[in-house]
Amino acid sequence: MLIGWKQLAGLVVGIALIGLVVGWSGVIGVEASTGHWKITDWLLHGAMRSSVRTAAIGTEVPTFSESMLPMAAGHYESGCAVCHGSPAMPPPASLRGMLPVPPDLKDVIPTWTDAELFQIVQHGVRFTGMPAWPVMEREDEVWAMVAFLRRYPALDAESYRQLAGHAASQSGDASRVLESCNGCHAPERLYTDSLIPRLAGQGPAYLRDSLAAYVNGTRPSGVMAVAVQSLSDRDREALATHFASQTAIRLGTKATSGQLGRGEQIAHSGDSERRVPACHSCHDRTNANPSYPRLSGQPAAYLVAQLRLFSSGKRGGGPYRAVMSRVAVNLAADDMAAVAAYFATRDPNAELPTYAGGERR
Repeated sequence: MLIGWKQLAGLVVGIALIGLVVGWSGVIGVEASTGHWKITDWLLHGAMRSSVRTAAIGTEVPTFSESMLPMAAGHYESGCAVCHGSPAMPPPASLRGMLPVPPDLKDVIPTWTDAELFQIVQHGVRFTGMPAWPVMEREDEVWAMVAFLRRYPALDAESYRQLAGHAASQSGDASRVLESCNGCHAPERLYTDSLIPRLAGQGPAYLRDSLAAYVNGTRPSGVMAVAVQSLSDRDREALATHFASQTAIRLGTKATSGQLGRGEQIAHSGDSERRVPACHSCHDRTNANPSYPRLSGQPAAYLVAQLRLFSSGKRGGGPYRAVMSRVAVNLAADDMAAVAAYFATRDPNAELPTYAGGERR
């Protein structure tokens, strides 16, 4: 007996209706306390593995550097350790009631490739508590987290604290907020090669504008989106005042003479052929706009990362962000590195140049 298309269609509709009735009846349990059937767990985990493997095909993995680790470690401490625990502190016992239970990352990280970890961190995993990265366009932050995760299995408690800061103050609100920020931005936490910026000595207007931009989403950052989510207007004002009142320190960054020469040339004179104005016509000069950041003494890796974001149109910020977007798109990669090296090696407390009408005085 041949089965026609009408019979097949009827069979499909019938199965679908049976599924709807079973689901509506409530006989399928959804309690986390009962766990999954073994076949259900096998199917879900197998589907996840296959999905991540397929999504990772063709993903280009960048070169990892030490500069990626402190920022990612700080974010892990504030946004990930609460579920997965860390080398310094186990996860809360209450999380054992989750389904699935958040895994010990030291056990599972070695089973994934870098490209697969990128897919998991950026997009999260359905039917689990694993969220997507807060800001999709910041792939650079996701790759920094992958670099940290690759290092994670080898970390002990002390090396983890050195990277993450591990500021876990339980005191009053104001102290808690400051301790959280100091976990990454305190002067003693700064590295000569890091994606974390130096805040000490920045103008309060710039710091206020930056925090407001993170809060309202005009400066996208998954790391900072988590860091500022619980800050009140008064918290932001207090933080801006605190960091602006600190004395900036020199990080002791080194660079080649060729880089420094080219960087100094662009900083003081610009590059007219590429339509790049002198950096000092806006930054680190006398009578500068208080909403412009001070660049001297910032880590070179941070400055290069910001220039790349401006060039690609992914770096937002305060009310003058469009100015830098127009400038950065005309900078070659070597020039970005040269400018970053020049400002990174410059003393943040050095005398500021004076510019008038575009000329250095």
